[in-house]
Amino acid sequence: MPPMSLIGQVTKVGYMNKTATVTVSRFIYHARTGKRMERSKKYLTHDETNQLRLHDTVSIRNCPPISARKRFMLDKVLKSPERAREELHARQASEAAARLQVEQVDAAATENTA
Repeated sequence: MPPMSLIGQVTKVGYMNKTATVTVSRFIYHARTGKRMERSKKYLTHDETNQLRLHDTVSIRNCPPISARKRFMLDKVLKSPERAREELHARQASEAAARLQVEQVDAAATENTA
């Protein structure tokens, strides 16, 4: 089978070691009404480092069977809202610590001049 790459969203993670469930959605048009409908399929994906988190957008690719139902492995993480949120909180905490340190230095300097 030729290499196949899909893009989907992580819907279940942390229940099985080195495994995440990725939901891949696609849109089809109904033959009679012409309306657009969403179809989705879930794939068990091998995540060697357990780095995936819920709601990550990932690229997965097919591979030789790893287990009875696992036929895909993680290619790369495209977007991770949870990781981005943690990085934002860490950056804000470091900026707040730097501001606090500057305020303490300013307060000490005003005490010495008075």
